[in-house]
Amino acid sequence: MRVDLRQAGADDLDGIVEVFLDCWRQSYRGVLPDRLVDSLSDEDAYAMWHRGLAAPGVTGVIAVREDTVLGVTRYELDGTTGLVHSLYVSPSARGLGLGRRLLDHAAVDLAAQGAVTATLWVFADNAPSIGFYGACGWLPDGVSRVQDAFGEPEIELRKDLS
Repeated sequence: MRVDLRQAGADDLDGIVEVFLDCWRQSYRGVLPDRLVDSLSDEDAYAMWHRGLAAPGVTGVIAVREDTVLGVTRYELDGTTGLVHSLYVSPSARGLGLGRRLLDHAAVDLAAQGAVTATLWVFADNAPSIGFYGACGWLPDGVSRVQDAFGEPEIELRKDLS
């Protein structure tokens, strides 16, 4: 099965939101409080991704098989630090290595733009994702936060790109 990585476009928004909502509603169930998982509407997800992909300096890359979006990452350069804002892979496509491919693509692209390090945020209770990121070389750097929008602790992970 051939899966291509390419820049996300406006026509990909439906597929991106479908992947995101499948991940949010399936993968975060039991990791985040049900009230938070259930609070995100389809309309909110569309608005969030529309803004996120249209933001200046942000790159969106999707994994696509034929016309089906299977995964997405969103990132940008901030000085010499790459910021990975999102990484989602459809639950139906897990185990194909797409998460690693998308994350590696972001890291290589960010390094080519001059990033020497990159960071991302993950919910502190999301052990499977923390394990995945750790296997890819992204490690906790001791920084944490709680965003008002989620009300749940997150930890920052960092990877050296030099």
